[in-house]
Amino acid sequence: MREILQERARATRRSLLEAAACLFAQQGYAGTSVNDISARSGRTSGSVYFHYASKEGIAQAVVRDGFATWPSLVSRYDDPSVPPLERLVALSYDVARALAEDSLTRAGARLWAERHTINVDLPDPFVLWAAAATRLLAQARAEGSLPAGVRPAATARTLVRAFYGFCTLTEALEGSHALTGRLSDWWQLTLPALQRDVRSGQVPTRPAAATPSVDNRPPPGAPATSDRKPAVRAVEHQSNRPPAGPAGSVGDRGPAGCGRT
Repeated sequence: MREILQERARATRRSLLEAAACLFAQQGYAGTSVNDISARSGRTSGSVYFHYASKEGIAQAVVRDGFATWPSLVSRYDDPSVPPLERLVALSYDVARALAEDSLTRAGARLWAERHTINVDLPDPFVLWAAAATRLLAQARAEGSLPAGVRPAATARTLVRAFYGFCTLTEALEGSHALTGRLSDWWQLTLPALQRDVRSGQVPTRPAAATPSVDNRPPPGAPATSDRKPAVRAVEHQSNRPPAGPAGSVGDRGPAGCGRT
């Protein structure tokens, strides 16, 4: 009986977090009430307050729950047979896809942006990003891929901040569906500064087989995927730029699993 009650409690907490994440991502912290979360989740307000002492506590739990996915995300890019810079590019596409489609990630980003209006400390989302980027850049330096003056930790901080700013502005101007499509533009500008030898013209700015997107079909003109993963395809011409986003973009519907309220 105790195990059944514990499982029910976990299911209730999960439904509350998912409802809160969708609402925070769409409406922001101030625009979301406990009653909204209750209605969205199908639970009573008493149930909300039983599991979370306040709306601030729910916001904090949403951010922490989003962070819990990071170890499994980063571990996908530990394959030493793939060059570190290619893994860094592939990881960035997964992060951009999460910012476009995953309700917890989107809610965490919006809550952090609104942190001064929330009466609770929220974790810094960029620490984990910078740590993962630093590790990959350090591996690239160890194998001799980085230019001599590129310092992994300082460069990772700059990359993460520039990447997040690019994603934020792209979404504001074009909608979240455009993020993964525009990211190749950013890498075309950024990657040459991280490569010791760019004379070959092969700038890996787009993963061909990272985490599957909403549409699992390969992009037009993409080569057949090999057993090497995560593979990164070199983008040599503007005409090979990925499409702006999958059909039925999340810009109109909100993140996956979140219908418009």
